[in-house]
Amino acid sequence: MKKVLFVASESVPFIKTGGLADVVGSLPKYFEKEEWDVRVILPKYLCMKEEWSSKLIYRTHFYMDLNWRTQYVGILELVHEGITFYFIDNEFYFGGFAPYGDVYTDVEKFAFFSKAVLSSLPVIDFCPDIIHCHDWQSGLVPVYLDNFRYGDPYYRGIRTVMTIHNLKFQGIWDTKRIQDITGLPSYYFSPDKMEAYKDANYLKGGIVYADRITTVSNSYAQEIQMPFYGEGLDGLMRARSNHLWGIVNGIDYKEYDPATDRHIFKKYTVDSFRREKKKNKAELQKELGLEENPKVMMLGIVSRLTDQKGLDLIACILDELCQDAIQLVVLGTGEERYENMFRHFEWKYPGKVSANIYYSEPMSHKIYASCDGFLMPSLFEPCGLSQLMSLRYGTVPIVRETGGLKDTVEPYNEFEKAGTGFSFSNYNAHEMLGIIRYAEHVFYDKKREWNRIAQRGMERDFSWNSSARQYERLYRELTE
Repeated sequence: MKKVLFVASESVPFIKTGGLADVVGSLPKYFEKEEWDVRVILPKYLCMKEEWSSKLIYRTHFYMDLNWRTQYVGILELVHEGITFYFIDNEFYFGGFAPYGDVYTDVEKFAFFSKAVLSSLPVIDFCPDIIHCHDWQSGLVPVYLDNFRYGDPYYRGIRTVMTIHNLKFQGIWDTKRIQDITGLPSYYFSPDKMEAYKDANYLKGGIVYADRITTVSNSYAQEIQMPFYGEGLDGLMRARSNHLWGIVNGIDYKEYDPATDRHIFKKYTVDSFRREKKKNKAELQKELGLEENPKVMMLGIVSRLTDQKGLDLIACILDELCQDAIQLVVLGTGEERYENMFRHFEWKYPGKVSANIYYSEPMSHKIYASCDGFLMPSLFEPCGLSQLMSLRYGTVPIVRETGGLKDTVEPYNEFEKAGTGFSFSNYNAHEMLGIIRYAEHVFYDKKREWNRIAQRGMERDFSWNSSARQYERLYRELTE
């Protein structure tokens, strides 16, 4: 049996700030148990919910050198849904009210975490064939592994995979300071290794030293080799392109299932959504104080409110869009300017726009189950999970053709009667408005067509099963 260790900074159900946690918490459950022993290692944050932290079992502890200081490393363990999770404990690094803080404290915290992960392997008696690292927070693992191999044969057979969930976040800080924190020899801090534009870069180190690199959709794997999407690392991505895989994320089909979802008003299936879905809409209109009209087209947005998500386009045309027969429901938090923009439009168009500036898992499920269309006009989108959830709930996505959105939403073709959503290609507000109005036309004037688009979306399979098979192929290639 082959052993795989996932290294990440967050995972559901223990700690979550974004989509990374969904991937790390869900994917390990879908590997073939006879062939793969997949385990996960995380930091033990003080801000973890009591219901989980109280269940952790203490395994052992030791002390580890981090350059000139010696640090405590505690190891705790929990088996959850058949998967073994390990937690690295150190209250100096993982205290605080949130998993991440300022970048200058985070770079030290995750240098400690990366080294502690490798140092704990002999102690927990789990020597993986593959260490699968996620995002910049674990970018130093392949670098430290390279360093460890020289002095200790225990580490020589381990292969590494580096998954980029979002290239925008790289873990960058002053080289001298990172050298001081990590204690790595100076030859790691050259332009062909960890140094990028005179600073040290954790993600770059991971990309240079990993045996394989993956990212979370095929299109994004192509895009990051170009300057616009490459975030300064496009040259490196081109250089390593023959070791780069694009594997689309999935979603947990048990968690997101309109037939069993405990958060929604009225459950439905692909056979009953034509009748039952609008009952969810009526209840949500009542709950949010929107005009109660089951026939009006309702659009949803569930998102972090940042410029990456294409909100500038929405700001440009929202006045025009609100002249149409639509309702808009927004859920999420983020940059103040976008939060206030949606609050302003709710004030300006009462009964038409509902701005819910907070995050709530139950409310997100209600929006997926109630809306007719789902708007996601991202500037860039490595994979995106919201469009997969909306497809699952028969809510038709309206997206920009980038990254994972392009790979997962097939644009509607009225001549071939094909497609699962609507899409536009240029980052242009009126091109987006045009496609929204085309969607309105289909919704109001060709209702049967609209229902077929929704049905095709519900019938697509974006569960973790197909992604897990691709990761297994990648692991086999590495271990054979």
